[in-house]
Amino acid sequence: MSIQTIHVRTNPEYDVTIGPGLLAECGPRLKEAVPLCHMAVVTESNVAPLYLETVKNSLLEAGYKVSTYVFPAGEGSKNFHTLSNILEFLAEEQLTRTGCVAALGGGVTGDMVGLAAALYLRGVKYVQLPTTLLAAVDSSVGGKTAIDLSAGKNLAGAFLQPAAVICDTDCLKTLPRHVFADGAAEALKTAVLSDERLFAKMEGGLRDSMLEEIVAHCVAYKAGVVERDEKEQGERKLLNLGHTIGHAIEKCSGFTIPHGHAVAAGLAIMTRATENLGWLTDGAKQTWEADRIESAVESLGLPSSTEYPPEALAKAALSDKKRAGNNITIVVPSKIGHCELKTIPVIQLQSVIEAGWALE
Repeated sequence: MSIQTIHVRTNPEYDVTIGPGLLAECGPRLKEAVPLCHMAVVTESNVAPLYLETVKNSLLEAGYKVSTYVFPAGEGSKNFHTLSNILEFLAEEQLTRTGCVAALGGGVTGDMVGLAAALYLRGVKYVQLPTTLLAAVDSSVGGKTAIDLSAGKNLAGAFLQPAAVICDTDCLKTLPRHVFADGAAEALKTAVLSDERLFAKMEGGLRDSMLEEIVAHCVAYKAGVVERDEKEQGERKLLNLGHTIGHAIEKCSGFTIPHGHAVAAGLAIMTRATENLGWLTDGAKQTWEADRIESAVESLGLPSSTEYPPEALAKAALSDKKRAGNNITIVVPSKIGHCELKTIPVIQLQSVIEAGWALE
């Protein structure tokens, strides 16, 4: 498939470029969005040996001044300590307001580097160079930046849109199976939200030949949502499908269960709960919807349930960002291709989880 460009009409506006071999061309491709300047590339220890030199060389050849920083890989690094180290690195390298920070890696890298860019000098430009499927289909687009707190996931952050996103789909074809599955969970979430046809394509698994199409569809869908609701006041909350329970699973596991795996289980639990509680908006008993979603989740190598009991999950969800006072907003999949927001009292969350927790 040829290289695709999706324009995101936020403030500021930016392009998401999707296709093979793009990391080796990132220098010249970034020039329009980010004029030649000091580019600070931040990545993590798993990604650095694979792609850092390629990116650095492309930037240098294009005329950028380049500094690099590598932090330990993993969700455990997504904290104030690593954020502080990144900020100190930017200051030591004397990055100025004309400079730019590049996030090279997956969701953890993109979230933290984006937050560092929002904080440093009260805001500098940053670009996203996603190397995982999860970052490509979801976290690199939309301008959400964050770190985790001990109370929960992504509780300290800011909205800052990137100046550009360059997604090299060749990176996605060499991912370890469990890392690939993490991204597949977010792609499946998007299909459940938006498109029966996309869901049908993913039911039998996700093949390399489908990657450009899947990434482009997910980015285009999310771009549209973000354009209409950039600061998550309404429609953008739909993108949290599976995430309230998913984040609770992550927290209960001490963040040893990866984000996508947790979201997949959260999606399946929420789907079963929706049907068992009679929340289907068309008034029909469509048990095949839950069965299809469970089967699709499992075909992607993801879990459709969790060992953590509903009481523990509900307690972990008390610090969820989507809670407002004594209420919490959850995303209800009424059918494949359509979901709705439902606000419930926090005290009801455990019973909702119980309704979808156990497999039939």
